[in-house]
Amino acid sequence: MTEKNSLLDTEIMCSAADNELSCIKAFEIAGKLNIQTKDVGEAADRLKIRLVNCQLGLFGYKPNKKIVTAQENVSEELKAAISKSLAGEKLSCIKAWEIAADLKVSRFSVSCSCETLGIKIRDCQLGAF
Repeated sequence: MTEKNSLLDTEIMCSAADNELSCIKAFEIAGKLNIQTKDVGEAADRLKIRLVNCQLGLFGYKPNKKIVTAQENVSEELKAAISKSLAGEKLSCIKAWEIAADLKVSRFSVSCSCETLGIKIRDCQLGAF
């Protein structure tokens, strides 16, 4: 095990609670260690630490795993931004985050809008989906 992996493993183990690591904590670790988020996800998987509380609401919530729900209305601006960012008929996790930042809305709101529009989000930055 390299020193980098040892440090990563230590950060994950110290940040995990009940064998679970939140999406937010995983991103904090990646930032702190200046590494790719996928590296944190892969290490968590190797350590058998479950990723939870996806910031898009797509996984890691009890009891139903996901909390994302369709909204009544999606603004035209948000709808256009999502449509423009699609790859095929799907939106990547990172694009959802970028849209949220650009439009100054929550990541969860972008995800709920996708649910309303029947658009699947793919390519989790942590590798969870």
